[in-house]
Amino acid sequence: MQARSALFDLYGDHLRPRGGRAAVAALVRLLAPLGIAAPAVRTAVSRMVRQGWLHPLRLPTGPGYGITPKAARRLDAAGARIYRTQRPGAPANAWTGRFDLITLEPPAHRGARARLVANLGFLGYGSLDGSTWIAPRPGEGVDTLLTEAGVRYDRFEAEHSGGTAGALQMVARAWDLEAIAAAYGEFVERLTPLVAGVGPATPDERAYAVRFTLVHAWRAFLFRDPQLPPELLPERWAGTAAAAFFDHHAARLRPAADRFVDTCLTL
Repeated sequence: MQARSALFDLYGDHLRPRGGRAAVAALVRLLAPLGIAAPAVRTAVSRMVRQGWLHPLRLPTGPGYGITPKAARRLDAAGARIYRTQRPGAPANAWTGRFDLITLEPPAHRGARARLVANLGFLGYGSLDGSTWIAPRPGEGVDTLLTEAGVRYDRFEAEHSGGTAGALQMVARAWDLEAIAAAYGEFVERLTPLVAGVGPATPDERAYAVRFTLVHAWRAFLFRDPQLPPELLPERWAGTAAAAFFDHHAARLRPAADRFVDTCLTL
């Protein structure tokens, strides 16, 4: 687990509801159970400050860092998708039959292209080719993302002339649903022994570390799964069972994890 990625999880899952700030010493204590050393935490924090995700501040317990408005927006959007209690078929997941379609000129720099691909994936877009992207609904903040990236683009509302059958073929080009389904199955298989080892007598620190690992692994699907409406998904979609597995254990381990976090913040 990389320190920067873990910090995003920490701020989003635990610190955002507590004001979005923490002392440096508390950050070190909170990432130690995950095997992340203090120097790595400080290096990652400095990088996130340069990237505009954190800002330094002075707290009663010492120097610390809080999230920026940019980070708050990103963390709130991620949190809504991580804890997606609604299931496919709910009104909020209804599909209009139309896609949000973007044509763009990819950045020339390889690193900039990679960042753009990751960010568009996070917003639920899949690539038909290097310059054409689709999503089953408009991604929140996509115009800001593309403008800040300095990318020339056009956006359209598109409806496939072949109806749902044609849309399914286009979805198959933009996303490898078989690979995503397999990843969901692997997620459940890999995490089951870990969460099963935590019970009422498990120390809070251990429960926190296990829950953190669970959330961290689940968060990876934000960049892979566009959360397609049911009309565009295979029957018995593996993501539904995986979401139920995640919701159950994330809720079960939350009280012990919260106690550990509160202890670390008050030391």
